[in-house]
Order: sequence, then structure tokens, then C-alpha cells
Amino acid sequence: MSNQESVNRALKRLSYSKFRSSFHLSKKEKDYVKVKGMDVIEAHARDFIAKRLAPAHIENDGKQTPMRGHPVFVAQHACGCCCRGCLKKWYHVPDNRPLTDKEQASIVMILMGWIRQEMGE
Repeated sequence: MSNQESVNRALKRLSYSKFRSSFHLSKKEKDYVKVKGMDVIEAHARDFIAKRLAPAHIENDGKQTPMRGHPVFVAQHACGCCCRGCLKKWYHVPDNRPLTDKEQASIVMILMGWIRQEMGE
């Protein structure tokens, strides 16, 4: 299965969740994406995931991702990638160990897929 097929499958599964499908980018967040460009947004996503989600133990896990303020934060909630508990529930990623580089890359792909979908791409 290709990366795009995996992303599409994840996004389709998330669309069945009333909570996850209730998230959308605001006009301000869409404008931010347009101004910064997808490459910058993806760099932000990689950084947020590495710092806020990848460590084995996160002091404020479950509360580390704001609900708004940056397109990636919104995408994290929409995609079930906001905390280690949600990663475990939605993607069966074990907790109490650091995320691998491959897992981090997969999360970023899903987030960027959702953002592109929100932007109408």
C-alpha cells in the first residue's frame, strides 16, 4: 500500500468519528497556510511531533496540544494525533517508548493530508 493510500485510509476512518470530523481550519488558519506555504507548515508539523509527541514520557500528555492557534494543532485533533493516548487508540502506537522516525513521518503525512484536504487540494 502506498503512503497516499495509507493517508487516505486513515482520513476515511477518522471521518466516521463525530468528534474528529468536527474539526476544520478557520479562515485565519487557512490564510496562515497560504502565507507560509505547505513546506513551512510541514516543517512545523515535524517539529511539533518531535517535541510534543515523540518522547516516551510527556509530562502533560493529553493536554500538550492546543485546540487552535496553528493549523497543525487543529490537524492533530482532527487526526487523533494530539497525545499518546489518542495515538494508541487510533493507530495502535504503544506508549512508554519514543516514537520511531518512521512513526513520526507517518503522523506528519496524515496531518499534512488532512491540511491539504481542508485547503481543497
